[in-house]
Amino acid sequence: MPHNYPKLLSPARIGGLELRNRVVMAAMGTNYATADGYCSEQLMAYYEARAAGGVGLIVLETSAALFPAGASMPNTIAFSSDEFLPGLSELAARVHRHGAKIVAQLNHSGKMAQEDTAAGRPIPVPSKIAPARSDMFPVLTRAEAGTFIKAAGPDGKGPRYYEMTAQQIADTVAGFADAAARAQRAGFDGIELHAGHGYLLANFLSPYTNKRTDAYGGSAENRARFLVETIRAARAATGEHFPILVRLDAREYRIDGGITLADCVQTARLCEQAGADAIDVSAYGSVSHAIAFTEAPLVHEPGGFIPFASAVKQAVGIPVIGVGRIDPEVAERHIGAGDFDFLALGRRLLADPELPNKLAAGRDESVRPCIYCYICVSQIFINQPMCCAVNHSTGREYEGDILARSGASQNMLVIGGGPGGMEAARLLAEKGHRVSLWEKDRDLGGTARIAALAYAPNEALVNYLDAAVRKLPIDLQLGKAADPDNISAAAPDHIIVATGAVRAAPDIPGKQQRHVFDGDELRGVLFGDKPRAVAKLAGWQRLMLRVARLSQVLRNIRLLRLLSKLWMPIADEVVIIGGGLVGLELAEYLVERGRKVTVLEPGPDLGAELAIVRRARVLHLLREHGAVIHSKASAIRISADAVSFELEGEPQSLPAKQVIIAMGAQPDGSLATALAGSGAQVHRIGDCREVGYIDGAMLDARKLVQRIG
Repeated sequence: MPHNYPKLLSPARIGGLELRNRVVMAAMGTNYATADGYCSEQLMAYYEARAAGGVGLIVLETSAALFPAGASMPNTIAFSSDEFLPGLSELAARVHRHGAKIVAQLNHSGKMAQEDTAAGRPIPVPSKIAPARSDMFPVLTRAEAGTFIKAAGPDGKGPRYYEMTAQQIADTVAGFADAAARAQRAGFDGIELHAGHGYLLANFLSPYTNKRTDAYGGSAENRARFLVETIRAARAATGEHFPILVRLDAREYRIDGGITLADCVQTARLCEQAGADAIDVSAYGSVSHAIAFTEAPLVHEPGGFIPFASAVKQAVGIPVIGVGRIDPEVAERHIGAGDFDFLALGRRLLADPELPNKLAAGRDESVRPCIYCYICVSQIFINQPMCCAVNHSTGREYEGDILARSGASQNMLVIGGGPGGMEAARLLAEKGHRVSLWEKDRDLGGTARIAALAYAPNEALVNYLDAAVRKLPIDLQLGKAADPDNISAAAPDHIIVATGAVRAAPDIPGKQQRHVFDGDELRGVLFGDKPRAVAKLAGWQRLMLRVARLSQVLRNIRLLRLLSKLWMPIADEVVIIGGGLVGLELAEYLVERGRKVTVLEPGPDLGAELAIVRRARVLHLLREHGAVIHSKASAIRISADAVSFELEGEPQSLPAKQVIIAMGAQPDGSLATALAGSGAQVHRIGDCREVGYIDGAMLDARKLVQRIG
């Protein structure tokens, strides 16, 4: 089939390993293994789905070469004993069944080995660890704080470190070599040594953590000695033709005196000389800074690590793997330009494991997008199994194919065209049911459209679901409001109510004033589709909105996002009451458009509905751009030009030209209740059942399809 990726999808080699294309699945921790280190069915089915999806190479998630020592997650894959061979062998065989290859990422997590801390085991480091205060814990909700990294250990005193002796280094090198040989016996196609992300090998590479004065410290060559010895030992244990990849940090963000790109380039050369077959170029950010995780290793900036990969590529003669939010079309250009040889994808293969197959078939538009919400990695932060907000089959592949054709086609009426409704309609139609989808507005997307205004990646999901629904044999009726009479006339077997939440602002004194908007009114103002909200504006503002609405401008999310940077009917001094997901994303949107913003949250937690990593980023950037954010704000009152409140019993007051109440969303079960006697089976999904935003709505759709069968 014709496609746009002749370079990316061309065969290539790493050492003697032939790969069908240059798409690599990056290593991502899942917590799908068993607690005692074995490969579970959940884990194997997850990797098999990505192999079947067309990747050329899978890099297994970080695995403990010396298990249980050095494990970074409660459920870490082990390579330290032959007892683990049966599961590892089955995993490799299931990946090979679909034409993909797999390498084992072998690691010792060093100072990041939380399972050693939890068990009270001493942790090896190159030299004494300097204590650092973290700003991550204030980001956590109270519920999350109890399950976050087990920093206290069994005695409450935290991790215990010891400086490795030369003999202990030699023993660890031997442990890595033994694990490499075991991976080879299990049928893996190679190994990747993880020498990045703050783990043990990286601790020796970093001038910040390695202050040794012996042969393993000081110069870049000495700091790389541990890694070089490990490469050579693994080569000796596995033979000449077994590929050895190395993951390196090109930079350590927010770490004074940490690894630099020049260090990385020099280390890459040493790895090549020692016998490495490829360099996987990543980066790392200090865990002491909450924002750092979205600088590295999970870079938020598209293509943020491409210059690093290019610099390494110019210095070595072995293949280089580029990673870091690189779109396939961008990778195609850079592979063609010789900046790197392979593209590693992580989150995008969680969102759509079929991505390589779809690209090869020329079906780019059918790729389910990642919305970079960070729920996947945030689950690992709190020691939970990984999941994906837009693809709730991730981690559930072992449950079987929920889209197997239904034996008896039934009439399905889906009411509400938000993400949950569209996903339910799509899945039910693909199962062979007769599906109608009614949406009262002229456009699909529901409240996700305004979420897409505030956070652009959400638009890609709305567009994907919209296109998917229109391509299927679904009776799509836009601008159609549902009521018991027209529903009865449609005679459905199942009614899926996906009408979202009802938003009623809480009783805050002064909320009735013209300069105060609740969530529905704000949406009505931005899209110009709620006369009651628009009536609060000045005459000239109403006129501009009317012109924009008549010209169809307000229906185009991307254009509206762009134009709102030039003008929108929101004052330049705004107080947002409510510091949850809606309030913080709205604050982010307004700050980007030059508004002075204050957020007041009555409760103790900020952004509880946001994934931890995204929440940390939003809070950091808001404060960096001058937004003021208060939790535990009580006794809030709105006057004509100010908002008064109390913080810890102390009265406060802020000037406010505009007040937005981003609170009060409640499940709306009114339509489902009215249909109770309709004779059809009635199901509620998404925010009308329980407010769960995009993630909850997409999961509800999947569960619905499983129930209906």
